[in-house]
Amino acid sequence: MDNCFHCGDECRTTLIKHKDKAFCCHGCKTVYDILNDNDLSYYYDLERTPGTTPVDQEGKFDFLENEQIVAKLLEFDEQGIQVISLLIPTIHCSSCIWVLENLQKLQPAVKTSQVNFPEKTVRITYSSSEMSLQDLVILLSRIGYEPYLSLEDTDEKKSKIDRSLIYKLGVAGFAFGNIMFLSFPEYFEVSDFWLERYKHIFRWLMFTFSLPVVLYSGRDYFTSAIKGLRSRILNIDVPIVIGITVLFLRSFVDILMDWGSGFFDSMAGLVFFLLLGRFFQQQTYAFLSFERDYKSYFPIAVTRLFKSDDGVDLALDDSAFAKARSSKFIPLQNGTKAEQKSNIDKKEQQIQVNELKKGDRILIRNSELLPVDGILIKGNALIDYSFVTGEAEPVSKVSGDSLFAGGRQLAGSIEVEVLKSVEQSYLTQLWSNEIFSKKGRNVFQSLTDKISRRFTVTLLLIAFIATTVWLFMDPTIALNVFTSVLIVACPCAIALAAPFTLGNLLRIFGRHKLYMKDSSSIEQLAHIDLVVFDKTGTLTTNAKNTITYEGVELTEEEKSLLTSTLRSSNHPLSRSLYAVLDKNDIKSLDDFQEDVGKGISGTINNQKIKVGSFEFLGSPEQGAAINTYQNTAVHVCCNDTYKGCFIFFNEYREGVQEVFNQLKKTTQIVILSGDNDGEREHLAQLLPINTSLLFNQKPEDKLNYIKNQQRAGKTVLMVGDGLNDAGALAQSNVGITISENINVFSPACDGILDASRFSDISTFLSISRQGLQTIKYAFIFSLFYNMIGLGFALTGKLAPVVAAILMPLSSISIVIFTTVITYLLGRKLSPKKTT
Repeated sequence: MDNCFHCGDECRTTLIKHKDKAFCCHGCKTVYDILNDNDLSYYYDLERTPGTTPVDQEGKFDFLENEQIVAKLLEFDEQGIQVISLLIPTIHCSSCIWVLENLQKLQPAVKTSQVNFPEKTVRITYSSSEMSLQDLVILLSRIGYEPYLSLEDTDEKKSKIDRSLIYKLGVAGFAFGNIMFLSFPEYFEVSDFWLERYKHIFRWLMFTFSLPVVLYSGRDYFTSAIKGLRSRILNIDVPIVIGITVLFLRSFVDILMDWGSGFFDSMAGLVFFLLLGRFFQQQTYAFLSFERDYKSYFPIAVTRLFKSDDGVDLALDDSAFAKARSSKFIPLQNGTKAEQKSNIDKKEQQIQVNELKKGDRILIRNSELLPVDGILIKGNALIDYSFVTGEAEPVSKVSGDSLFAGGRQLAGSIEVEVLKSVEQSYLTQLWSNEIFSKKGRNVFQSLTDKISRRFTVTLLLIAFIATTVWLFMDPTIALNVFTSVLIVACPCAIALAAPFTLGNLLRIFGRHKLYMKDSSSIEQLAHIDLVVFDKTGTLTTNAKNTITYEGVELTEEEKSLLTSTLRSSNHPLSRSLYAVLDKNDIKSLDDFQEDVGKGISGTINNQKIKVGSFEFLGSPEQGAAINTYQNTAVHVCCNDTYKGCFIFFNEYREGVQEVFNQLKKTTQIVILSGDNDGEREHLAQLLPINTSLLFNQKPEDKLNYIKNQQRAGKTVLMVGDGLNDAGALAQSNVGITISENINVFSPACDGILDASRFSDISTFLSISRQGLQTIKYAFIFSLFYNMIGLGFALTGKLAPVVAAILMPLSSISIVIFTTVITYLLGRKLSPKKTT
């Protein structure tokens, strides 16, 4: 089978030969011609089959005619120049970057275009007098790079990235380097006339350099320690602040009394390494959103319909509407074409969805999302609620039925009367639960904070006991012992162990397509003892279904009639079945009828076929025995004779059983699904014995189940994919979303896992546990240095040079130790799977 020259997909249903090249559709052929005619054929030299298949864009971006909406999307709009940043999820290779940064060759009105590959955005500057934003978006869509626009894009722009940590790290590093340079002569007791003469100036210079380190770079540690003490919590920042304070004050007294140069270098090094660890831990994936709510999924605008002066609905049926939209012409009215164009513009208005009110009449086109709750007024509705409820089977609706926000229309255009505004719809109620305000979530206490309480108490006890002993032995050095103990026992190495270990794992996981929101989520993964899976879209893949046929074998003539009839239907099951059947001898139908949501029928030369539900076929007696399947089934009847049925099984992701077998060794497994229990037996064969399988679970049922398990002492990992899992993902200790496309359609979560790495879930959990063990070993390792340092401190002989060696050495050794171990752990994830 030929592959498309542009997008690389197999030419299954259509094969177009053009200039000795194969194309899967006219869209790919058109894009090739556009690029070729504009001398952009080098696009295909950068990478083989780099393009994406453009989809039908008819009427999809009409909302960009609304100036108010456009104004909210633009970054700049002055003197005939407009600038906009667009998210384009399909950017995936160097050829994508190249063609998007050469848009001016396709459209001279484009002045500049710059791609941000990590964030998958393109920033375009264009002349608004020569082209509109709608024209620009349509151009991008025609060449296969359709922008992703949602209601969230109309909100106020997010604040800029906080770079204060980088500035603080820079100040600490600069001060640390200069103080070390000024300290070298006194470390080695260099006896030089000029050094001895100006040593006081050098010491006060070191003091000057240390001030911004304490007052600016180390400010966050003081703030955290104070907040912890107010909350009666001894976090790790408390002993760190004690160490910084003692180092600074002791050093200040040393130079003031001319006792020595103090420990300014150790203090600056301590703050520098701590900030370096925090910076290393602060990994972000700017191109992902871990906090999406309903605004991320809703369209920006929708088509509102008006009524004529006599109250008659001005909307048209599907075919007339499509014709009117394509030509901007209404054939039902008299007048010139210009007058008719004006009339249709008055009867339709593109408005923002958050401006919809109860009683408004809106038009929902094929494959569009319902943004509000409403009542079906006109048209055949086939609604897919899988993304909201988890139920995979589309629901057919008739005029007068209620429709709920979040469903996707699959059978042409429909008219809906709004019952509730966006903020009051069923879908937005999923976000009304307290869990989304972060107040209901369990507070996680890290391993470092657990240890810090004992460490701080122990440190203070040693300092006071040692000081008391020296007060009786030699009061002159008692104060020196007290400060030396607090200095040398400062938990720099302990504080670095977790940031560098978890920071390394954060990057390793990201390279293997598990993108965690922060490093603390990885630490929580190590404690998981219950894993809850959604079924539809999580364990199963949306890419394909397994279809089997049971019944009387069809003749070649019946097969031709079946495929010809399926070809005329837009129902998802019809499309799936048509995709797997042979396309031999396709013929034009003499008659075709479709009962939306029930079935279809076709006739050729008086040969009639009916395809659909068992009830739609008229309950033929021959097939009564076979109608026992709980799975989705499409029945076939030829000339009133029952033939058999095609049974649809969800295709489970590769490695599902292997994942279950690995997880059962360390965790409990539960399946929570909004779908029916038609595949209970099949799924039970993949799962360990006595695994809980709960079906027909509503979103609130999933959330409550996890909440109850947490009350029972379980640490829960939720693995889901859709809005129906949003509450459960937020409530769980760690929520991970499985996504076929990591840039869109991922609800609020702690991590986003590329679907291709599903089989590595158990490995990610195992590495997290071993990472936590690494932190514990690093703690033990750091105690070794503390014991050596305490040996010097308790004798009252802690020289600045000893502190200058021990403190950086302990920090560097911890960094090396954690880096090597996490590198070895990362090798358990096969690199070949990341391609």
